[in-house]
Amino acid sequence: MSEALELAAIQGFVVRGYRLPSAGYLFLRIDDPARARALLAEVTPDVLTAAPWERKPESGINLAFTYAGLEALGVPGTSLAGFPDDFRSGMAARAELLGDVGESAPEHWEAPFGRGEIHVLVMISAQDAAALAARDAMLRDAIERHGGITVVGGQSGAALAGGTEHFGFADGFAQPAIEGSGVNPLPGHGAPGKDGGWRPIRAGEFILGYRDEEDAIPRAPVPDQLAANGSYLVYRKLRQDVPVFRRTLADAARYYPGGEEQLAAKLVGRWRDGTPLDLSPDRPDPAIVADKARNNAFSYLDDQDGLRCPAGSHIRRANPRHGMPFEGKLVNRHRMIRRGIPYGEPLAEGAEDDGRERGVVFMCLQASIARQFEFVQAQWFNDGNGLRLGDDEDVVMGRHDGPSPRKMTIPGNPPCFVGPLSRVVTVRGGEYFFTPGINGLQHLAALD
Repeated sequence: MSEALELAAIQGFVVRGYRLPSAGYLFLRIDDPARARALLAEVTPDVLTAAPWERKPESGINLAFTYAGLEALGVPGTSLAGFPDDFRSGMAARAELLGDVGESAPEHWEAPFGRGEIHVLVMISAQDAAALAARDAMLRDAIERHGGITVVGGQSGAALAGGTEHFGFADGFAQPAIEGSGVNPLPGHGAPGKDGGWRPIRAGEFILGYRDEEDAIPRAPVPDQLAANGSYLVYRKLRQDVPVFRRTLADAARYYPGGEEQLAAKLVGRWRDGTPLDLSPDRPDPAIVADKARNNAFSYLDDQDGLRCPAGSHIRRANPRHGMPFEGKLVNRHRMIRRGIPYGEPLAEGAEDDGRERGVVFMCLQASIARQFEFVQAQWFNDGNGLRLGDDEDVVMGRHDGPSPRKMTIPGNPPCFVGPLSRVVTVRGGEYFFTPGINGLQHLAALD
């Protein structure tokens, strides 16, 4: 029997995407814990929860804290000791493991990332730019009125036309269905069952206080009031080098008989419109894309040689489903809830590099940063050995800065090799956060 989630006590973006097209992010430093707690008490009622909406709000906020932020807020040592080492260390300290080297190394990150200055992340979601600006102004007014907190940085983002990202692919199709969320799982969004169907993934894989795929309650700090309904958030600002990606694709397509668009689909695992290669290997199919019961309902059981969807494609690495050297529980234990939004203006087709920043604010939520985000980044994106791909890396998210050039193999007769590859996504900064439930926010605001 599944556990029902306390939806009104869980921050909303943990359970479902808002589909609000404008976003803003404020990074705060706590200078006076008592004043910061007073501000927290004031803004907590504005936090969007996972409870069903009667109508979509104009705007709302969500809150998360770094380990340093919890310390600065006055969380006692008995509670701090219960947080895992990955969260306590922070993203910058885990750079080597993550492959954040070269241009992506923390010494090249934008301020204030990786400097210990970020204590609180305020995420603003809004229906349009005007609503975003109004909410931002309200927050800054409250911060100034209370004092004790400094805004050390900010970031804005906005959905691109057609729901694409800057490389031109429709995004946001595959999210894990969460047990007890009250949302009926769509085919392909949960865990593949032995009967060929799909089931939701246990909530404890993403939210503290609930049972996970091992039928265990994840380790969490004390007291329960602080930890229950919370989740760990990874925030990364990722710069996309669109000209290099386009050039890599065009150069490789000269030797690929299927043409540039099919090759692009082979690199990612979906056609640009979101059609899965596994369901339509020869052409995009808008009917599949529009059908929520079909656009994610596939596995790789009968494509183990990767002739339809290469084993090294981006989506097959991110979620191997069935049909890899491993499957089942191992895959389910590495799932993440992905959130994010593009930033920067798109680069027109055929345009030269304009030198402007563009990319994506990538966020993911999980019960264990090490087991979920870090594992996928290090083992499935930055390495190919576990996928029987040698030292090949993911074309999109890989480092591609080792001593020997990297490639991607497109199976076929004959096979096609894409490479040498260079980095097309650079980390501009990031942090690890804890996203408390509403009970946790209230606990923090009431600290003595």
